[in-house]
Amino acid sequence: MVTRRTVLKSGAAFGLFAVAGCAPQGTKASTAVSTPAKSIDVASAGTVTLSMLDWWSGDAAQWVANAVKAFQQKYPNVTIKRTSVDWGQLTQTANLRLKEKNPPDIITVNNGWQSLGTLSKAGLVMNLDGYSKAFGWDKFPSTILRQTQFTTDGTEMGTGSLFATPVASSALIGLYYNKTVLQKAGVEVPTDLASFENACTKVKAANLIPIGYGSQDKGSSTAILLALQDLFGDQQKINDFVYSAGSVKATDIGMTEAAERLKSYQDNGWLTPNHAGIQYADAVDAFLKGKSAFRFEYTGTLAFKGVQKQEYGYVQLPQASGGKVVGTGASTAVALGSKCSHPDVAASFLDFLAGPQTAQYVVQNGLLPLLNDVKAPTDNPEFGTEIAGQRSLDKDNGYVPYFDWSTPTMLDTLGGQVQLLLAGRSTPADVVKAVQADYDKFQAGR
Repeated sequence: MVTRRTVLKSGAAFGLFAVAGCAPQGTKASTAVSTPAKSIDVASAGTVTLSMLDWWSGDAAQWVANAVKAFQQKYPNVTIKRTSVDWGQLTQTANLRLKEKNPPDIITVNNGWQSLGTLSKAGLVMNLDGYSKAFGWDKFPSTILRQTQFTTDGTEMGTGSLFATPVASSALIGLYYNKTVLQKAGVEVPTDLASFENACTKVKAANLIPIGYGSQDKGSSTAILLALQDLFGDQQKINDFVYSAGSVKATDIGMTEAAERLKSYQDNGWLTPNHAGIQYADAVDAFLKGKSAFRFEYTGTLAFKGVQKQEYGYVQLPQASGGKVVGTGASTAVALGSKCSHPDVAASFLDFLAGPQTAQYVVQNGLLPLLNDVKAPTDNPEFGTEIAGQRSLDKDNGYVPYFDWSTPTMLDTLGGQVQLLLAGRSTPADVVKAVQADYDKFQAGR
């Protein structure tokens, strides 16, 4: 596996590029073809206005705003109008928005069958193979490109044509901790599963909440399950399951052990009381206010401010056996709508979003970079621990894709099963059975 911090060599200028165009507007992915080679000169493209629909907020919104501003300064003839909405809202409505009379030219998409796979098969986003050749996107690590590849007939994921590109920012799933709460309980920062669970026991004994959690929202309630799966599942088998490669079963990927562990945490009273009625935003707010010792979360979603940068930290726990670090990680995927009004200019902007200048904006806003070597700030200890977690994954080549990409409905299935499991209405075996049933149903329809 190529390291995710491989430098993207974007070229010195965005002047003339020999490029093959993308799929004709509105064509189905199954009939997508490339147009004849031509040159792109963004500066000479005339007055161009591009609409961009994304879900970036908080610190992420700031680095995106900086990138948009820098691109517009480089090309004064280009205006990019951003509209930002909630992640869940955009994920659920992307297909409808791309069918509107005035659809977005550029759009952030969730990877996997449930979003990008559906959009590419329906011909709602462009086939980017021509632009990939022009901008040298084969310099991206193959494991990253694989996350946004689908065959043009829409039957296979992780191979085929490129339908979106990564940006110079990455996100992982790992364990955040509050130093103050740990000190009150007299425990050290955990370094593996055993020391984490020992810390939870002591935090509970000190009448504090070990794991901050809210399970009212299905999608966000699954982070803890996926993080635990990474501690037990074989890396290759998880990859093969998600990408529908081979004949891996749900019983072979660490899901059983993860569900058993999560159920035990509930039984031990380690999760926030009454978490079934707690919304995601409220659970995050409670953790940032020091209401619990730990929280399993996606990097980039906790906006640490002021002293919080000194008080909190992050760790990527190694697997329960063997000590290898395996973790869920990816970059946000950005696609071009099939009706994009100026695809050449829009593709140039996608390239800019993955380049070194954008990566520096990412780091300046306390988020993990991708594909580019940049200097991290020295006044943010919390961010330093996230960098260390990412580097541990780099060292072990331990990345796996988000598990819910495996089918269009897997995220909903996982979320519902987690809720049932923690409510005492299902068992770990039921969770795995539901995952397999969802997977089998999707495979039968492929």
